[in-house]
Amino acid sequence: MAFTGRTETVGGGTDRRSALSRYALLPLRVFLGVTFVYAGLDKLTDSAFLASSGPGSLGELMRAARDSAAIPGLVDLALKSPVGFGYVIGIGELAVGIGTLLGLFARVAAVGGALISLSLWLTVSWATTPYYYGNDLAYLMAWLPLVLAGAPMFSADAALRRRRRRRGRRAFRGGLSA
Repeated sequence: MAFTGRTETVGGGTDRRSALSRYALLPLRVFLGVTFVYAGLDKLTDSAFLASSGPGSLGELMRAARDSAAIPGLVDLALKSPVGFGYVIGIGELAVGIGTLLGLFARVAAVGGALISLSLWLTVSWATTPYYYGNDLAYLMAWLPLVLAGAPMFSADAALRRRRRRRGRRAFRGGLSA
């Protein structure tokens, strides 16, 4: 395929739409990956956030969101150790972002991103009205195409698939000549 997005078909024509559709998820993958890396680093480097109490702390945020959360039990769980929960969320966002950007275990990373977004929607942003003002639901929906499709282009997963296919073909040819 040329950079223009044209691919040759059996009849010798081009199928630009098919070629470009393979790249359709790349902007979404880059956006979500960069955003989650940034969010994870932001949390992990903010000493005020990683505190049980005080202005800007995760503990205060969770206490404020508890009564309006869809599942207050999730908030109660986080409040048992707000600092530990903050580290888990920050490291989780960082891992999801890096996995998404590299396309390494891309579907697993997307499931992780969707679960983080779902938990934030059900707790912190549940009371946002109208619902479309909150961004966590939009992030959850943005992760779903990556859960379904993975990272087919410019990814470690795609490189590993190509490598396995080449090895399989070599092993198959080697078995025929023996």
